[in-house]
This record gives sequence, C-alpha cells and structure tokens, in this order.
Amino acid sequence: MNLDQFFEQINFEQTAPAKGKVLISEPFMQDPNFARSVILLTEHSDEGTMGFVLNHASEMHVEDVLMEEKDIDAPLYFGGPVGDNQLFYIHTLGPDMLPGSLPILDGLWWGGDFDKLIFYWQNDMMRPDQVRFFAGYSGWAPEQLAGEIKERSWIVSDFTAELAMQGSHDYWSKMMSRLGSQFKLMTQFPEDPSLN
Repeated sequence: MNLDQFFEQINFEQTAPAKGKVLISEPFMQDPNFARSVILLTEHSDEGTMGFVLNHASEMHVEDVLMEEKDIDAPLYFGGPVGDNQLFYIHTLGPDMLPGSLPILDGLWWGGDFDKLIFYWQNDMMRPDQVRFFAGYSGWAPEQLAGEIKERSWIVSDFTAELAMQGSHDYWSKMMSRLGSQFKLMTQFPEDPSLN
C-alpha cells in the first residue's frame, strides 16, 4: 500500500470544525507556520475561523514583549501568522475573575481583563498553569478551512480544557495518538515525504 492509498482509507474529519475543537495537521504539511501543529479553534462561523497554535513555543517570554515593565515570566507561544505583534491568552480562570472572557469550551476561555490577570499573577492569586500566552493567531476566511479539510490538510478532533493547558515537545504526536492506531502510525512518518 502506498501513502496515497493509506490516506484514502482514513477519515480525517473525525468531527465537524467548531469553537472548542482542534485541528491537527497532517504529517507532511510543509507550511512552517503549521507543520505538525495542533490548533485550538476559538471562533468558527460563516464569517470565518480563528484559533491558536498550541505547540509552537517561541524563544521569548511574555515579559519580553510587553511595552510596560511587567513581571510575567511565562512562555510565549506562536499562535499563528496573523497579528503576530499582538498578545492573546487562553485561561481556566473564567469571566468571574477576568471580566470580558470569551468561552471556548467547558472550563476554558480566552481574553478578558488583562490588568486583572497581571494583578493575579504578580500577587500569586493564580497558578501559572491556568493561563497560556500567544503571539498572533491563525485565521481562515469563510469556506477556506472547509477546503483545507477536504484536501486532508487537517484532522478535526474533540478537545478538553485540560489538554489545552498542556504543552510538550511531542504534543502533536500525543494528539495524533489519541485518535487511534492509524493516526498513531502517522507520527512515525518523516516530515519530508520524499524520505519515506
């Protein structure tokens, strides 16, 4: 069986894309912004789709990019190529602690009152693992994502707040392995298909 035949027998669209689902890139994606990436969808509608790459850590920390002197020594992830000069964050604190937070899925939100977030962080009123920061976001125009899924660029999967707050160097492989044995097999493929 060749690779094309292997891919033909797999159902890439495990579930329909929606807010709170994740996109897991196919193993040979060549776009460096999305190679072996896991993207949490924060918005999905007829107007387009938005999300954050969860597993592409940058070499910077949040305090390196804030204009004012803020002591937030937290990893900064590359959320995507759009608006990469903007800071975004997801969290488990909720709208009671951070007014203006937008729901993503059960127990997980994004955005909200940044001044309060800084206050909680600097006064040890929250745990560092309750928030993740991103430079930029990933975005798709209406119908663009549907076309990429049809082309088997992305696998759509269910997700949880607990998984969203984790980060590791083998995150993509772990997320693929959750989908079953055929997807786990894909984690063994080289990133360059010509090496296979």
